[in-house]
Amino acid sequence: MADHSISRTPSPKPASENIPSKTINHTIHPALTVTNITNFIKITLDIEKSQYNTWSELFKIHAQAYEVLDHIIPPTETNTTSSSPSLKETDPTLWKRLDAIVLQWIYGTISTDLLHTIIERDSTAQQAWNRLFDIFFDNKNSRALYLEQEFSRVNMEQFSDASSYCQHIKTLSDQLYNVGAPVSEERMVLQLVSGLSDAYANVGTQIRHSATLPRK
Repeated sequence: MADHSISRTPSPKPASENIPSKTINHTIHPALTVTNITNFIKITLDIEKSQYNTWSELFKIHAQAYEVLDHIIPPTETNTTSSSPSLKETDPTLWKRLDAIVLQWIYGTISTDLLHTIIERDSTAQQAWNRLFDIFFDNKNSRALYLEQEFSRVNMEQFSDASSYCQHIKTLSDQLYNVGAPVSEERMVLQLVSGLSDAYANVGTQIRHSATLPRK
């Protein structure tokens, strides 16, 4: 009996099935995931509060965590290797977008007065960062003069309670220290006493007549 079975050749697979599978990189840059910078940097930098040291440290930590520190502090030759080119070289379009995001972070965490002071057309994040640094450190004498005036005229009536008043004096003292004009403990205590309200007059008199002033 004749064998009527037909030998079938397997149909060829589609061309796409013959291509080895490859892992496609869909990684999103971490900085693109930040939707609200104030969730991470909870300080609004204000020229009158002089919180630059704290603000800048928080900002640098955040920039490092989200891989954009080089947008405000360019890498030096010692930590840059030819084997790992920067994103600015490999993907300039993405780098410009990230720079705009970092610039938004800066503008979004400073006061309106500071914003009007440093904002410039076509600015980069590094330029804005450097302008802020100049305001708080290249003008130390003017900052010290301003803080001295604030320190000498502060009084308790400007605050809701004694704790807030004392804390503000301590803050001004710290700010003066940061600009190279430290306040002695004796002067800080005397200033605190001189600004007390009438309700604390007896306490102020006792401190003034003490042989030794209390420590801060």
